[in-house]
Amino acid sequence: MRHPKIIISSIALAAVAAAGGITAASAASSPSASHSGAATVRTASVTVAGKTETILVNGRGLPLYFYKPDTAAKSLVSGVLAQLWPPLTSAAPAAAGLSGKVTVLMDSHGDQVTYNGHPLYTFADDHADQVTGQGVSDFFVATPGLAAISTSSTSGTAPAAPSGGIGY
Repeated sequence: MRHPKIIISSIALAAVAAAGGITAASAASSPSASHSGAATVRTASVTVAGKTETILVNGRGLPLYFYKPDTAAKSLVSGVLAQLWPPLTSAAPAAAGLSGKVTVLMDSHGDQVTYNGHPLYTFADDHADQVTGQGVSDFFVATPGLAAISTSSTSGTAPAAPSGGIGY
């Protein structure tokens, strides 16, 4: 499914970036990212691609995504892409009802929150408990069963899909 709002936003951001209006610093200061205090990662049941799924959300109920090309040691989201997919950042993230590991990765975004090693992001077009970015630009909703990224992975290969979960 095409996302016209995403395409239009991408074109506009690309035009601004080409004109020199977007820098890495402005991309990292997106208001949608959580920059201070403790970010809470919890689960919620939402509709994803026509099916009710349990996914990870932040404290405001915004769906959390992972980017397939990321590695356990580095987020590969920057510039214009970071404007559309703001990283979830917090020096002291909290987990509520999760079996996976919530930690912090120090990278170009600062203290980026990870789940099982996957850096987490929100999507600029989402609202609380609404998923609109599934499968867009190699971003997928994070689920409680998301397999850990191998620490030796440098190729950005996709993790195995959890059984019974959302297909990648």
